[in-house]
Amino acid sequence: MKSLTRAEVREIDRRAIEEFGLPGVVLMENAGRNAAALLHERAPAARIAIVCGKGNNAGDGFVIARHLVNHGHDVRLLLACDPAEYRGDAAINWHVVEKMGIRAEKLAAASSAAWEQALAGADWIVDALLGTGATGAPRGAIATAIEAVNAVAERDHVGVFAVDLPSGLDCDTGHAPGVCIRANLTGTFVARKVGFDRPGAAAYLGDVQVLDIGAPVVISAGVPGTSSPGRP
Repeated sequence: MKSLTRAEVREIDRRAIEEFGLPGVVLMENAGRNAAALLHERAPAARIAIVCGKGNNAGDGFVIARHLVNHGHDVRLLLACDPAEYRGDAAINWHVVEKMGIRAEKLAAASSAAWEQALAGADWIVDALLGTGATGAPRGAIATAIEAVNAVAERDHVGVFAVDLPSGLDCDTGHAPGVCIRANLTGTFVARKVGFDRPGAAAYLGDVQVLDIGAPVVISAGVPGTSSPGRP
């Protein structure tokens, strides 16, 4: 399977939803469930902090949280935005974890020290801040969260699991124009991204595992060289 560009990933997502009528929330569910299964396999019974931005990557994080709780993990959510900003599939899954009573801290205006305090005690940190659509250097609360994750991971020897790609890494270029998550494990959807093979990207990725998200295989015909389509 060839590595995919940002545009190719978006096209696969579009076709799954518009041509095949597969709801985006189903793709998100499959993505999050498989990511949770991978982390549970690597770290059973771990204490896990999931850091979330405000797009679909955050929605994946909420699905991951639900499944990890169902597997018996101690899970907490750390939010880099006001939950009122969630829309669409991410909002659906936010309301689910909220009703489940999963602990959530709102840290949109918090300092780096406050983020580090919130992350303390975790065995693994899940990076669900930015997805493949993000470009440019992370800013504001996202940048603060990334700096705190890296600091805690290095200081306390905590594992970091990046959802789809490390936040701050450009999907196409493999370049980090600003702060960037340094992951031990990356669970990427559909296929590796073209930026993963660029010089220097490996320092941020750790072990890369490709995760299926259940879109019809026939969609691969629209993206030459692929065989297991999915979502961004």
